[in-house]
Amino acid sequence: MKINMGGVAALGITFLLGSLAKGEEASRPNVLFLAVDDMKDWVGCLNGYEGVVETPNIDALAERGMLFTNAHCPSPKCAPSRAAIMTGLRPSTTGLYDNGHWWYPNFPDVMTIPQCFRNNGYQVVGAGKIFHHTAGNNPPNQWDDFFRLTFRNDPWFRGATVNYPWSESGPFPEAYPWSGIAGLGHENDWGSLEIEERDYDDFLTANYAVDFLKREHEKPFFLACGLFRPHLPWYAPQRFFDLYRTEEVVLPEVAEDDLDDIPSPGKKLAADRRKDLELIRQSDKWKEAVEAYLASISFADDQIGRVLQALDKSDARDSTIVVLWSDHGWHLGEKEHWHKSTLWEEVTRVPFIIQAPGFSSGDCSKPVNLIDLFPTFIDLCSFEPVPNLDGQSLVPLLQNPQRRWDRPSVIEYHEGNAAVRSERYRLIRYADGSEELYDHNDDPKEWKNLAGSPEFATIQSELAEWLPAKWADSAPTKSAFKFDPENYTWTVKSTGDVIDGNKR
Repeated sequence: MKINMGGVAALGITFLLGSLAKGEEASRPNVLFLAVDDMKDWVGCLNGYEGVVETPNIDALAERGMLFTNAHCPSPKCAPSRAAIMTGLRPSTTGLYDNGHWWYPNFPDVMTIPQCFRNNGYQVVGAGKIFHHTAGNNPPNQWDDFFRLTFRNDPWFRGATVNYPWSESGPFPEAYPWSGIAGLGHENDWGSLEIEERDYDDFLTANYAVDFLKREHEKPFFLACGLFRPHLPWYAPQRFFDLYRTEEVVLPEVAEDDLDDIPSPGKKLAADRRKDLELIRQSDKWKEAVEAYLASISFADDQIGRVLQALDKSDARDSTIVVLWSDHGWHLGEKEHWHKSTLWEEVTRVPFIIQAPGFSSGDCSKPVNLIDLFPTFIDLCSFEPVPNLDGQSLVPLLQNPQRRWDRPSVIEYHEGNAAVRSERYRLIRYADGSEELYDHNDDPKEWKNLAGSPEFATIQSELAEWLPAKWADSAPTKSAFKFDPENYTWTVKSTGDVIDGNKR
């Protein structure tokens, strides 16, 4: 028995590409795949933050490549967003809706981005967080080599050996919580750890990429570098906190009546994790928390700069596609929400840059989605098509960012809930049929819900045509399997069947 494979067989996703001739391999571009976590549009080139944020390396990459200023995630949570990006299949196609799902034991035969590159003769390596980082989401058969994120120095993961069996366990340091807020919970902590900068996980992840780029390569390569920050807890070296002054931090502007015209499902999403926001406010540390998020962004940017500098010094400089993306954004009090897991702009708009040899730099305001990455790589690298992917190639926009583009960006969260983002409007429909509509020309903060207004009925109807027509049943969750992290196998509890994550 293979869990949930019937639907995949119907999709015809399984796909094995033939090996390439040596000359064809040599002529194909390399790929540097840079991922950051929970980074909203608060980077200098996107102007999402109303103060000053220090992101010189991301901004420099935006100058060199195509900056998609209206780019959105497939889903506003780590596991479903990353599974969608890496497989090219929406949550509504796979039923992988939340962090409680392991993608691989449900769909072991689905083609992924790294597998596609390996099958096309590339050396495929990576480090850090690319698929979701919990044990069971990054099987060895995806890579020729991979440097795993260990969290050995983050006190958040001490004792969490069920989800992170390779992390060290032990008591929290005496200085914990660094935020000074007792009862906030270790996931929401922030501060500078009592370790050297070179010992932070993201520094080690970047080191792996830097060292790889210093080597000579006989084959084209796909190098994935996944940085964990600014995912919380917001731990970063002190010098990145020193870039900001707490009193100068600009807090998100919040309208007192913002939730009054939002349907009950939206209010429910906004209320999730609100106790964290309330405790931070009551402790008079809202600005400190935002400062910590900014410091974490700048720490991630610094690691990106180290990797890009190594690329610029290498022989691969002019033959490498560079892609930067974030799996989703983050709420810092907007809509009275603290965290992700909503369908509003704050959590769906993300930094997204593609620098490709032979293409000009510029800005593109057309609505795009990270689900489009897989078909874009296939197009850029001249691979044979992988059938039934849900996205579409962005190469036409790389050629002409002003060309006509009628396709909006679709974001999904849990079964039945989705947002449709066009160049101007955002439509949200919840599973109960209730809706929100926002005009970003007049209301960029999404404070006035226009759904149901007669003058916007046509727009609302046209956007609704892009909503998913079908929603896959939820895939079996982690509870359906027994995972062996040492051998990287899953046993289906109901049948005893074993799924091997090492099989290539």
